[in-house]
Amino acid sequence: MDFTYLLEWVNLLLRWVHVIVAIAWIGSSFYFVFLDNSLTKPESDELKAKGVDGELWAVHGGGFYNPQKYLVAPKTLPEHLHWFFWESYSTWLTGFALFAVLYLFNARTFLIDTQVYAWSSPGLAVAAALAFLVVFWVVYDLICRLVGERSVGGKNGMVGGDALVGVLVLVYIVAASWAACQLFAGRAAFLMVGAMIATAMSANVFFWIIPGQKTVIAQMKAGQPVDAIHGQRAKQRSVHNTYFTLPVLISMLSNHYGWLYQGPNNWAVLVLLMLAGALIRHSFVVRHKALVQGKRVPWEYAAVGTVLLLGLAVWMAPPPQPKVAAGAPVPTLAEVKAVMDQRCALCHNAQVQQKNVALHTPELVKQHAQAIYQQSVVLKLMPMNNSTQITDAERSLIQRWFEGGAPTAGAAP
Repeated sequence: MDFTYLLEWVNLLLRWVHVIVAIAWIGSSFYFVFLDNSLTKPESDELKAKGVDGELWAVHGGGFYNPQKYLVAPKTLPEHLHWFFWESYSTWLTGFALFAVLYLFNARTFLIDTQVYAWSSPGLAVAAALAFLVVFWVVYDLICRLVGERSVGGKNGMVGGDALVGVLVLVYIVAASWAACQLFAGRAAFLMVGAMIATAMSANVFFWIIPGQKTVIAQMKAGQPVDAIHGQRAKQRSVHNTYFTLPVLISMLSNHYGWLYQGPNNWAVLVLLMLAGALIRHSFVVRHKALVQGKRVPWEYAAVGTVLLLGLAVWMAPPPQPKVAAGAPVPTLAEVKAVMDQRCALCHNAQVQQKNVALHTPELVKQHAQAIYQQSVVLKLMPMNNSTQITDAERSLIQRWFEGGAPTAGAAP
């Protein structure tokens, strides 16, 4: 069985599992942030005596639910305790496996763009890509511990510590986005920035959130006073994670839209997309608390994020295509085949059939006309990283041929 075919199956199954577990992780993150910000103080003396700090009544699926949150920890440890961590670990593991299969094992094709940066070897590019994931976590964690740690629980009276952490992390993400787009192919750079943030999210769970919860349980079992700092740290990192979700999602989706990452200022495009996502997410985070407190929902953050997206769309809008003169002939199949021979047949021929597509004969070009149009004109994903230097004029020629009915002769059928 052909190795490329097997690799496609691995790609499909990994992507499927990755999306499933990511939905579970992000869904639980969204739910618990909503829960935390929607709790009301209990009125029952019984609940207060138990140490309940907040509760929520909800209806869903034909039943009523009454989740309760305890201040620091309950007085007695329940027998059955559900842990939320496999969603995070599974998302990262499947995502990294997918990144390895698609980019690291095919670094020369997908990771490296010699027009952006001429790496001396694929191995060096792979090492740098892995370093992005590790270094971002190290720097982010240092920012949280050296700056944000003092604001946990209001320690040392540092006002605005969380805001300062946000600003520093934003500055670092901007710098990392710029660096990635100077070193790697645009498609890989966008995905890599998302992967480095996602790595920090999962590392938050692995190094801080779960260990903090385990420490609280160990203190309870040992009959020791429970230190509230562990829960406060976990909450802080959990809140960071929920703000990271929409930026990570847009960076992961971006590789399907070549016009996003192929421009000269692609790093700015990525930063603005992620910033818009974080602002929109902020509106929904504070919305829950505002509704409980009877305050106005600050939708202006989402409005700013939406304006950023609209501004980005206007900024990136391609110039209008010149109108074809009335009665002008539609390009011939032979003209399109000449473009295919020069720009596409290197990877799509009788010997090498990337994505199981071959374009070395006129019949095959005609057969794959729809895919050629979508990949090279609409999405501008092909040629990969524009490695064969297809021109805008050649893309326009393909467009006019396809929109004219993809004829085999010089005129539309």
